[in-house]
Amino acid sequence: MDRQELIRNALEAKQGSYSPYSKFKVGAALLTEDGRIFTGCNIENAAYSASICAERTAVFKAISEGSRGIEAMAIVGDSDYTYPCGVCRQVIREFGKNAIIIVANSEDDYREYELEDLLPNSFGPEHLK
Repeated sequence: MDRQELIRNALEAKQGSYSPYSKFKVGAALLTEDGRIFTGCNIENAAYSASICAERTAVFKAISEGSRGIEAMAIVGDSDYTYPCGVCRQVIREFGKNAIIIVANSEDDYREYELEDLLPNSFGPEHLK
């Protein structure tokens, strides 16, 4: 996996952010197990609960295009190391229990985690079988 390429894609996706209320732009890029990259940005709405995070935008795009397994995701925001919210962590978990999460400020300034580090003892589809 080329971490810098994934971060570049997230930085580019961030430019598409629609965040007139928070003024906080976020971009995400995920690498699927089949080698495809999907990007997303945060999209806000005046009715705040109708907004969506960049991470979920990327995941939902990947799923709607037929990919199911998440290998890694890079996230960039307008603050020092933007981490995924709890809802996004759970959505990533659904399709990437062992996903690598990269939070970055730039291509050369990033931190890397296993999803388990960010969402320990998580609940997933296997618990429903």
